Amino acid sequence: MLQIGMKEINDRYIKEVEDNFAINQLTNKTQLEYLDNSTAKYHGMTISYLYVPKLFPDHVVDYLSDQVTMIYSILDKVIKEYLTHADYRALFGFDKRLEELILIDRLYETTLPIGRVDIFLNEEDLSYKFCEFNADGSSSMNDDRELNISIQYTDAYRKMQERYDLSSFELFDSWVEEFMNVYSTYQKKVEKPKVAIVDFLEKGASLEEFEQFSKSFKKAGYQAEVCEIRDLRYVDGQLYSPSGMQIDAIYRRAVTSDIMEHLEEVPDFIQAVKDQKVCLIGSFCTQVIHNKILFKLLFEERTQRFLSEEEKQFIKEHVPYTVSLSETDCNIAEIIKDKDRWIIKPEDSYGAQGVFAGIHYSVEEWEQIVKEHLDNHYMLQEFHMPYQSRNVQMNSENQQFRNYSNLMGLYVYNGKFKGVYSRLSGKEIISVEHDENDAASVMVKEKR
Repeated sequence: MLQIGMKEINDRYIKEVEDNFAINQLTNKTQLEYLDNSTAKYHGMTISYLYVPKLFPDHVVDYLSDQVTMIYSILDKVIKEYLTHADYRALFGFDKRLEELILIDRLYETTLPIGRVDIFLNEEDLSYKFCEFNADGSSSMNDDRELNISIQYTDAYRKMQERYDLSSFELFDSWVEEFMNVYSTYQKKVEKPKVAIVDFLEKGASLEEFEQFSKSFKKAGYQAEVCEIRDLRYVDGQLYSPSGMQIDAIYRRAVTSDIMEHLEEVPDFIQAVKDQKVCLIGSFCTQVIHNKILFKLLFEERTQRFLSEEEKQFIKEHVPYTVSLSETDCNIAEIIKDKDRWIIKPEDSYGAQGVFAGIHYSVEEWEQIVKEHLDNHYMLQEFHMPYQSRNVQMNSENQQFRNYSNLMGLYVYNGKFKGVYSRLSGKEIISVEHDENDAASVMVKEKR
């Protein structure tokens, strides 16, 4: 077990870069050349990345695994409560069409097959707050895979590798294994299911990532195709891919909000799911935990009622206080006056779309934003300043170390912690629209 903390090991890496800056500038060119010719793309462009990876000592990996186990237990309980109690369902206020889809029996045991819980982690004391719960649309596994390959071309990584055992998180074959573990409990399972990876492909952040998952399914002995969800065909009780492959199981990357927005465009997919003629992993019940209204409901008595004392304390420590942005739930004058304390978010979105933090606006601007979104399906949440660490963007004009805000996504496959997606930004809101940069997530152990 590594005997030093997360901040210390990351500081050692930074010092290695600073002490040998010229050679690292050169090896970054090799790293960038690799990435430019790799599958690390976002809408056709090479992803934006920072030179210093995020290092996770093995004891921190164990700690994060324990945290994932706890939040997964809570999210699992929430989904099950929603499915079995009409009074609890009413608190979410979902569209009746969506509620109908959520209540379709998935016919397998797991409620949440795949997820990524995003946290603001303090690297000095490992305290953290949750930012977002992602379900089936959880992404960027391929970015981390390619960054971990590319970083091996850099001088600092090679020097650190001489002193420590460095490795990456494996996020593809491990998902195929857990996908099939979920499928093994499916009541209508077949021996060798044919798998479709489906999304609205024009929205898919990375077709390259989908193809990487397809390769992993094929490597494990399963037929798999990446499919446009609109082009699936349901004929005589069987769902088919555009190529004519009979689909037994779906890895759903199409997020629920996109499906509901384009519901009339996916009738064959929807009917096959309603008729229970295909195994949908994950099912629509995962929307229960993706909607940001959950952050509010976690604090309410109706949720607290079915949680253990340990789980209640966990929520108190790690979930930011959240209420609906409404006249009834909020003191609007106080929110405007104390603007730096708050952030507002839509109930259902992804990629930090429609997110506003009070610290970024004048009082007058903030007042207008609050009033525009009042009683309009927005949440008011306590703002948590992200932890900042030093890093450098070598392939920019200003090749100097500076502070970046950190956001870490913890991948959970079938209830098990599998890895981290590390993002950093020069701003406090971390997304592609707000100056997002990726960094390789690297596990560190003592060298044997």
